[in-house]
Amino acid sequence: HSFVAKPFYIPSESMMPGLLTGDRLVVSKYPYGWSWASPSFHILPPMSGRVLGRLPKRGDIVIVTPPGQRTDYIKRVIGLPGDTIRMVEGQLFINGQAVKRQAKAPDMVPIDINSPCGSGTDPALYDFKVRGTDGQMYCRVPVVRETLPNGRSYDTVELGRSSEDNFGPITVPDGHLWLMGDNRDDSADSRVPEWQGGLGGPVPWENIGGRAEFITFSLDGSTVWYNPLTWFEALRSGRAGRSLRNN
Repeated sequence: HSFVAKPFYIPSESMMPGLLTGDRLVVSKYPYGWSWASPSFHILPPMSGRVLGRLPKRGDIVIVTPPGQRTDYIKRVIGLPGDTIRMVEGQLFINGQAVKRQAKAPDMVPIDINSPCGSGTDPALYDFKVRGTDGQMYCRVPVVRETLPNGRSYDTVELGRSSEDNFGPITVPDGHLWLMGDNRDDSADSRVPEWQGGLGGPVPWENIGGRAEFITFSLDGSTVWYNPLTWFEALRSGRAGRSLRNN
């Protein structure tokens, strides 16, 4: 748990469509070296620097401890030290170059307890509920594929205009990273101030706790702890073993 790897639970929809609430991941700690944020339980005080430190690559999915907090978030590395990051009407720019975007067919995410497709407290997806030909309810998630300058591609959710669709330009300081969620219109990331629950801008790289590797299993939220039968019924099919390094 302290030096090699740890499990991680996806608590929100900020990394949809690739990661769903209820996914369980393996996070490796050694690829970037070690810092105060590496232990699973943050018992060390925040301090600068890393042991055997190496910068993440653009496009990596990482675990990050927001400044002033002890709760881990999961986001994608978008900007490296020295990069200038800007967004105009939802179009991301890195060092003045527009990041390639290509609209895709919507993802049809089955609606369950962990993925309700919006709620009273988080209504962003509420209008995207549809009934499939199989009679099941789905969340018809609009998807745009982005390709970063290093060739890494991944799917993002595009829900329309939001307050985070315009910012910058911001230059990432030395020893910092710019992180964003794939669910661009519903993610508390580097675009969002700390007082609103976000990362509050570029994040010190010693706040990175590790790199997400693959999904071990995924639960739909219907588990009843005292009924072992529900532990298996709640498993989502087709998600176990999915790599997070090729996205």
